Amino acid sequence: MIALGGVIGAGLFVGTGAGIALAGPAVLISFAFAGLLALLVLRMLGEMAAEHPSGGAFSVHAEKAIGPWAGFTVGWTYWAAVGVVLAVEATGAAKIASGWVPAVPQWTWVLIFMSALTAVNLVNVRSFGEFEFWFAGLKVAAIVLFLLLGLAAIAGIGFDSPGTENLEDFLPNGWGGVVAGFMVTVFAFGGLEVVTIAAADAEDPKQAVKKAVRTSMTRLLVFYLGSMAVVVTLLPWNDSEVGASPYVAVLNRLGIPAAGQIMNVVIFVALLSAINATLYGAARMLSSLAERGEAPKALLNKKNGVPRNAVLASVAFGFFSVLLNYLWPDTVFLLLLNAVGSALLVVWAFIAVSQIRLRRDTPNPAVPMWGYPYLSWLALAAIVTVIVLMLSDEQARVQILSTGVLVAAIAAVALIRSAVRRNGEKISR
Repeated sequence: MIALGGVIGAGLFVGTGAGIALAGPAVLISFAFAGLLALLVLRMLGEMAAEHPSGGAFSVHAEKAIGPWAGFTVGWTYWAAVGVVLAVEATGAAKIASGWVPAVPQWTWVLIFMSALTAVNLVNVRSFGEFEFWFAGLKVAAIVLFLLLGLAAIAGIGFDSPGTENLEDFLPNGWGGVVAGFMVTVFAFGGLEVVTIAAADAEDPKQAVKKAVRTSMTRLLVFYLGSMAVVVTLLPWNDSEVGASPYVAVLNRLGIPAAGQIMNVVIFVALLSAINATLYGAARMLSSLAERGEAPKALLNKKNGVPRNAVLASVAFGFFSVLLNYLWPDTVFLLLLNAVGSALLVVWAFIAVSQIRLRRDTPNPAVPMWGYPYLSWLALAAIVTVIVLMLSDEQARVQILSTGVLVAAIAAVALIRSAVRRNGEKISR
């Protein structure tokens, strides 16, 4: 459920409208390619996590495969990125809550959400799991219900069916639109990495990873592709309401009362779930860095299996965003998202390189990557292609360059630390 819930977020319920606007009904092709890339990344990550379970997950794998500087770089990049994402998610949830209770300012809601979910993560691992199970369950139930209503409408059962009329102009913006849609939709699969971080806390990490990897992504592809197929079949792709919120648009088309508020509740739950899972992943990553001497030792303090100081450090920027929401409530969301929006691609690239190199020492892994090494190299090439395409796009360029500056700064610190350590070892000899 954590694997499913980690990926089903506000990016699916709202962000997919941008992909439809770029590609039209051919967004199904964009989603298929993005989903296949995510599936390959998860499989590579699952192979390594089953053999080397750790709360540091891909940071530990990068250290083993490439070197300490790589583990430091990807670990701190991920932690910094998800720290900002926490603030973004809390801001998104606060915007919805402010619409329900206008008397309570947006910054107050951010403070309430951050405090509540910090408390959940400080209690014990089981409390995190319980909350995430129910959050994920609600999101999955919403998707399943949407698919059932959509299929009934397409079949003309209880609703007027549009047939295939809306699919006739399948490639309105050509293959260029499909590529542009792919660049947008690939980010909807962010969050899948949390499952391998969480597996380290399972009673049997190897079996937990095997089960999650083998079942979750195929179901996610059904949910994503199925729901997008419902949207583009029932509604014209260039409908302004579809671009704003495709799920609300479909529910309105079906005459579901209070469709907007129903989806707001679902999106609200998705955001709270994302805060919960993101904080968990950030704290475990920071604790793992501390265990390896790549972060202050004070972060190792644990109680009931929870790295309490790492949780508090990870949530710090989320609480700082309370001030940001007080000062700039209308612009803080986009500013924060642009700063770290492309970090996912950096993490995925490190995962691919690590798997390619670690597989040489593990000839018979419990969760083998398909078609190794060809599909591994194909996934890495696809990730690099997305980065190049984003650099060529005027709007995406700012995001990828901002992330590049962050990664370069962290890598520079890592290389300096490695050089200092080597010099210290020479002197001690």
